Amino acid sequence: MADRAPRILLVDDEQPIQTLLSFPLQRDGYEVVQAADGPEALERFDEQVFDLVVLDVMLPRMDGLEVCRRLRAKGETVPIIMLTAKSEEIDKVLGLELGADDYITKPFSMREFRSRVKAALRRSGMARPDTDDERPIEVRGLKIDPGKRTVSRNGDSVSTTYVEFEILAALARSPGRVFTRDMLLARVWGDSAYRDPRTIDVHIRHLREKIEADPKEPEYLFTVRGVGYRFRDEDA
Repeated sequence: MADRAPRILLVDDEQPIQTLLSFPLQRDGYEVVQAADGPEALERFDEQVFDLVVLDVMLPRMDGLEVCRRLRAKGETVPIIMLTAKSEEIDKVLGLELGADDYITKPFSMREFRSRVKAALRRSGMARPDTDDERPIEVRGLKIDPGKRTVSRNGDSVSTTYVEFEILAALARSPGRVFTRDMLLARVWGDSAYRDPRTIDVHIRHLREKIEADPKEPEYLFTVRGVGYRFRDEDA
């Protein structure tokens, strides 16, 4: 990463919310760029490099879910945190389906918000990685390169979000080991607080769709019923 403050695109149509969220982020040393609706968010994103997008679901002109979808359709892998005032499970799951990395349901505490932001920036590379975990992993045609943050299968590149990559890498570094959902949440986000363990299920399903020849008969990512998930043993 460049030697600069992390840059965050904060998208919300309510100015009081913009002010409320911008202040603690700026106090923590982040650069905050604001946008009030979907089209403006996409315009701001095209103008600068961002390390994180905080995106409200309910926006005028184009909602946050569509903004998320468009960013991912362009191949953008920047972490996205969705803000939603709705409690229905469908909103959270749909955001994850479209490529969001995390979501926060309003109302939320500033402590929770700052924790989520710090975790997202940490996993996106604003913090230095552990060099012991930088060695490429290759299993039956699947190659995971933590240093380059790339995934390929039989030589073909596989696009993953930050969260998908972190989950896959965590499992692949310990082949055969069973991880509970809470363990994976802690590995990826630093803790499992405030998060629904079922979030992991959505990301695992996305990964299977991307790396498995047949997601219903996985070769790499296995479900351990009632417990969690494991990566294929290299000798299996």
